[in-house]
Amino acid sequence: MAEEQGDPLAAWTERLLGLGAGISPQDARSFVRDLYTHAQATLDAERAEAEAAREE
Repeated sequence: MAEEQGDPLAAWTERLLGLGAGISPQDARSFVRDLYTHAQATLDAERAEAEAAREE
């Protein structure tokens, strides 16, 4: 099953693949990984900003 504990992106990759034909598993995986990376960077920046605001 895709929801392997060691692979948090697998379930989202399968979900994307289930939306329709025309996307390769590799492209879906790459998209999900890029999206996850961007979202994580945004969250990290927001946390850093909140931490800086608390320290003021």
